[in-house]
Amino acid sequence: MTTEAPLSAFEQLDLPDTNLTRGAYTYAAKATAAFVHHHSVRSYVFARAHAQNQGLHAGTDYDDEVLFVSCVLHDIGLSEEGDGDQRFEVDGADTAAAFLRERGVDERRIALVWDAIALHTSEGIASRMATEVALAQAGIATDILGARRESLPAGLADHVHALLPRMDLGYALSDAILTQALAKPQKASPITFPGELLRLHLPHGARPGWYELLAAAGWGDTPVGATARRHAETPQQVGTLFTEYLAAGDIEGLLSLYEPNAHFVPTPGTHLTGTDSIRPALQQLIDGGARLTLEPRDIRQVDDLALVSNHATLTGVGPEPVISTTTEILRRQPDGGWVHVVDDPYFS
Repeated sequence: MTTEAPLSAFEQLDLPDTNLTRGAYTYAAKATAAFVHHHSVRSYVFARAHAQNQGLHAGTDYDDEVLFVSCVLHDIGLSEEGDGDQRFEVDGADTAAAFLRERGVDERRIALVWDAIALHTSEGIASRMATEVALAQAGIATDILGARRESLPAGLADHVHALLPRMDLGYALSDAILTQALAKPQKASPITFPGELLRLHLPHGARPGWYELLAAAGWGDTPVGATARRHAETPQQVGTLFTEYLAAGDIEGLLSLYEPNAHFVPTPGTHLTGTDSIRPALQQLIDGGARLTLEPRDIRQVDDLALVSNHATLTGVGPEPVISTTTEILRRQPDGGWVHVVDDPYFS
């Protein structure tokens, strides 16, 4: 691990100086990389500033020790010691709770720290919890995403960054979360923040999205209302919607992605024109349980026309996956949605 930030930060940043806060500070400095530790301390400083802006006073309106420990240990789940089998926020909350129990902290305060750490990526939830939980999330969000940075006192951010450099925090932290998730995918279930980060770094379609999860639930739900006929607002979204509608078994959704006289090649040498001819071929894919993954290869767009190519893997149509490179011509419709004019997975 890298060297901790200077303990003089306690004096220069007027950090709460107790045995518990010193212990948490030193523990985090030894257990986590410098960019994580710097971020954690800055998050407290920003959280305290937000408290002052709200007219909140330490010791009266909130427990300053709890707030400090929550911030300084909020990413302890990214340490070697804190790397369990749960999402990093929950692993971190459990690790922090164990640290506090070893020091005789009462369970009520431990519960506040646990909530603050477990919920620190839960926008819209943490803010409705106890004051310490809400303040910790606010300070962390300021340091990561710049949320409410305009409300900080003039010069505070520059001062704290001079003492505790960022070290490309946002990307370094993302890499730390991703490294854990790649090694232990169970730490990044699809509908969590770590899961979304992992999905962005895997081949397209390798991790299910929300609609794929619904299709796999086994209850037979089909799209209705606004979800049933979403427009592809960009050429790239046509492929995304195609895979979703195919997984959902939604033939009308699939057909909505083709112009009435579109050209479709379902198998090499088979050329279909018009949605009436295309419908049976798409229905055959649905009935056979076909699934498609697409990895974007290239795109050329000129006004309302786009030439798109994807690396495609089609399963469920035979004993082996069908791998191809697609050639697709898309056209923007009067309603703004993009659809196929030509869809040929085998042209190349």
